[in-house]
Amino acid sequence: MLFPTLAFGVFFLFVYFTSWSLDRENGRRKLFLLLASWFFYAQWDWRFVGLLILSAVLNWGVAAAIARSDDDRRRKWLVGLGVAFNLLVLGFFKYYGFFIEQAGELLSQVGWGRDLPLLQVILPVGISFFTFQGISYVVDVHRRKTPVARSLLDVMLLMSFFPHLVAGPIVRASDLLPQFDRTPRLTREMATHGLLLIVWGLFKKTVIASELSVRLVDPVFFDPSAYGSLDMIAAVYGYAVQIYCDFSAYSDMAIGIAALLGYSFPRNFDQPYRAGSMQSFWRRWHISLSSWLRDYLYVPLGGGRKGLVSSSLNVFITMVLGGLWHGAAWTFLAWGALHGGVQVVERIGRAAFGDRRVIHPILGVLITFHIVCLGWILFRAENFDLAMQVLTGLGRWWQPTVMLTPLLLTLIVGGLAMHWLPPRAIEGMAERLKTAPSLTLALLLGVAFLLVEAVRPDGVAPFIYFQF
Repeated sequence: MLFPTLAFGVFFLFVYFTSWSLDRENGRRKLFLLLASWFFYAQWDWRFVGLLILSAVLNWGVAAAIARSDDDRRRKWLVGLGVAFNLLVLGFFKYYGFFIEQAGELLSQVGWGRDLPLLQVILPVGISFFTFQGISYVVDVHRRKTPVARSLLDVMLLMSFFPHLVAGPIVRASDLLPQFDRTPRLTREMATHGLLLIVWGLFKKTVIASELSVRLVDPVFFDPSAYGSLDMIAAVYGYAVQIYCDFSAYSDMAIGIAALLGYSFPRNFDQPYRAGSMQSFWRRWHISLSSWLRDYLYVPLGGGRKGLVSSSLNVFITMVLGGLWHGAAWTFLAWGALHGGVQVVERIGRAAFGDRRVIHPILGVLITFHIVCLGWILFRAENFDLAMQVLTGLGRWWQPTVMLTPLLLTLIVGGLAMHWLPPRAIEGMAERLKTAPSLTLALLLGVAFLLVEAVRPDGVAPFIYFQF
């Protein structure tokens, strides 16, 4: 059940009116939202609802045991057990096939070829997001940064809440559990902001991302050898715009839907392509993941406490593992290594030059953007061979342009230009519109919905991050 579909619209209207009819019964309201979230998830595969329940029960039990214990050794043992369980679930479903395949190839190369037990494991949608959510909850209870949840219901809803369930943002327990403790209230500003985010997300997903995907990116990356350099450059830039519009659209709609239900999610994107360094890029791109990697991987590894060499190694390891989080493929590892390696170079540069400005800010933005685009080639290509075909195709000037059209060029330029809009433009618009008459506001939003519906292509492709 995808957000930009009629089926989801009917589902959400039912959830919206029913949940607000239970606004004086917070316990019943949360139970209803939990059941609705399980129904939503079951539309992909009902069998994995049991995995959601099992994961929530075990994380709740481990966190409760940690909170009851005053013995530091026992607390460390319990948090290790909780983290290991989450990683075991994630590793089996997401990486079993990859590691078995690599082990088989390694054994064959040394002359010990064996038929290893290769199971056809189905990847549960959103598993990376809800397992990371479980890890952060257990670790934060251990660190005493988050009080233990009052009930199993709260933990189940934390991990299963349908707006962020399948593609984030990764909402931490410290952000959401306190909101579950109180009866939510929907203010006019929240409603206006939520509806604007939904319309904006629909536009980015169904108009920009879908059009670029179908008419440019997918054909070129499927067979790079058939296209010339201009098409190749357009496809690389087009994918940079597509993945931003696709993923940020889901985050916008998730934040907007949660707001209409009375809950607040953290911002997940902040104009990432205007970043002047790779470190700045990761403070703006998929903020809930980058902050998660910082707090639960980079800092425990030692962070920057032990000097330049140690901090450089830690950030490189963090980014490589962040690449592996995105998928079980060597291209994702290479993508993470690229981002980590550039951040190491940036750290060495800062150590050498201090606060002196070596590169002009505009040049820094251009360099960072093109390094990110280089990484997107690895991220999008199915394998290294196709990635190399894209790179070599960038110099194939003698082949004519067949894919790039004025419409696609407009979408690429527009998708990049939106990074230079005033920061927090949607929030500012919501602030100005919250005092508008209800009829005026309804007409404006209705016209916006109709315009998006009128210009969007038929059908809706799954969001890119569903596969992660």
